[in-house]
Amino acid sequence: MSLKVTKDNVAKVLHAIQKLAGQEVLVGIPATEAERNDDEPGAPLNNAQLGYIHEYGSPKANIPARPFLEPGVEDQRASITNHLQTAAKAALNGQGEKVDLSLNAAGLIASTGARNKLNSGEFVPLAPSTIRNRHKSRGTASMRASEKRYLELIASGATPEQAQDQAGIQPLVNTGQLRNSITYVIRKK
Repeated sequence: MSLKVTKDNVAKVLHAIQKLAGQEVLVGIPATEAERNDDEPGAPLNNAQLGYIHEYGSPKANIPARPFLEPGVEDQRASITNHLQTAAKAALNGQGEKVDLSLNAAGLIASTGARNKLNSGEFVPLAPSTIRNRHKSRGTASMRASEKRYLELIASGATPEQAQDQAGIQPLVNTGQLRNSITYVIRKK
């Protein structure tokens, strides 16, 4: 005679599945991270607005699109998908904590991908007037060496793209505030 003990995990599995199905991972610049610390009086834009303008452009202000958020997340699609699949499997096994860990891992990878794209993406070059005035948005009296080099290259006939590459200027990074505001949140749908 043998004794078989069966454990009923249905409630635990259903709870984990409902938890997963009721959550979403959002990547971007939440309202709590949107404020900027610019010394510029009356700075009209917060990080979320600035990020939107960079992502989609502003034809009215003659600012071309320099997408970093969507392409940065897309660059990490395989790894993000892997973590989301792990979350689904964990839910099917009733492992609620593993669901949370996997969703957090997916969010962290996605937000890091966006930050990396912002740091090193191939973007439309900045206008010389923008480079000339960048130090003002940082609240500094003088330009960085790379900005001075850029203007020297422009004066000697280089295109903005050539000057930007040779001077080592990254279009979307000036103070680092926008980059540092990119994060993720897990919220209920």
